[in-house]
Amino acid sequence: MINTTAIYVLWLREMKRFLRAKSRVVGTLAMPLFFLAFLGLGFGNMNIPGMAKGVDYIHFLVPGVVGMTMLFTSMFAGISVLWDREFGFLKEIMVAPVDRISIVIGRIVGGATTSVLQGILILGISVLMGFKIPSMSALLLSIVFMLLISSTFIGLGLIFASRMKDIHGFSLIMNFVVFPLFFLSGALFPLENLPVWIRYVSYLDPLTYGVDGLRSVLIGVSSFSVLFDFAVLMGFSVVTISIGAYFFEKSESV
Repeated sequence: MINTTAIYVLWLREMKRFLRAKSRVVGTLAMPLFFLAFLGLGFGNMNIPGMAKGVDYIHFLVPGVVGMTMLFTSMFAGISVLWDREFGFLKEIMVAPVDRISIVIGRIVGGATTSVLQGILILGISVLMGFKIPSMSALLLSIVFMLLISSTFIGLGLIFASRMKDIHGFSLIMNFVVFPLFFLSGALFPLENLPVWIRYVSYLDPLTYGVDGLRSVLIGVSSFSVLFDFAVLMGFSVVTISIGAYFFEKSESV
């Protein structure tokens, strides 16, 4: 049976860690800000092939950078499992009279909350750079897509973290996985500019549908319909969370 108290405690722990680690917040926001500042402003007046008419590059880029923020923060949330194993906290919660699925849900909810907060911060900063959020409903729908992106990649990070014990090895593998996912998603350029065979590979990337969904609700431009993006991303989220929960249940606490 799911233990809501355990979920809340783990969520609260993640929130406290997030709020206390100011350097972590600054570090995770630095790269998205560099992308917005140097790419968004630097290429703002250029005509990029494949981009819809009437959409400048800063508006095209912002949903991609928000998706990038979700990807990086969510995938590396898995490293907290390795830290908890290293310092004994994981063993303590594993032997507690709480089912492991509650532990998994608590970690996912906590990680997703901190990721979405950072995504909202990026959106707020992008407004100062000239980005315009069309309406409150668009903002709320973008948060829904942020949650789906975050939960998808937290589940994926949990799969890797549950099968590994070396923190440094996890970081190396995550970099090997994260950057292809990012560049294949169309976050920086229209997917139509890619060769056909690479475009088909990009359709296997969950972030592709997350970024496309964010663009659909924030700027009204997308490769797929918003319902299609939502359905596919929801499917990816369910699959990765289920597999991540399975591997976490089978993992050792030491």
